[in-house]
Amino acid sequence: QVQLVESGGGLVQPGGSLRLSCAASGRIFSVNAMGWYRQPPGKQREAVATITSGGSTNYADSVKGRFAISRDNAKNTVYLQMNSLKPEDTAVYYCNADAVSRRSGVYGSYNYWGPGTQVTVSS
Repeated sequence: QVQLVESGGGLVQPGGSLRLSCAASGRIFSVNAMGWYRQPPGKQREAVATITSGGSTNYADSVKGRFAISRDNAKNTVYLQMNSLKPEDTAVYYCNADAVSRRSGVYGSYNYWGPGTQVTVSS
């Protein structure tokens, strides 16, 4: 089984910064795309940023220039550096990964989610 564990969330004032981390562990052969998604209160989950195993990145328009996604392939870990945070960034942030692993005895590429970490931007 594969587990994703996020860390780094919390309460921050507007204009502040936070760094989220997400480590994938378990029976992993390789990790392909990784990403961060968020779900604001009362809204649907949305993509924030994604990164391929080769380092290509993609960002939601609302976070471009403020957030930066990166990864450490040796550690199967993805990071999200969030700067100039705004109240509208308040959400539960979820890590996502496509990992080649074995599930129910079947080898293949599967999608996994972390349990989420709360980010609150408020004065």
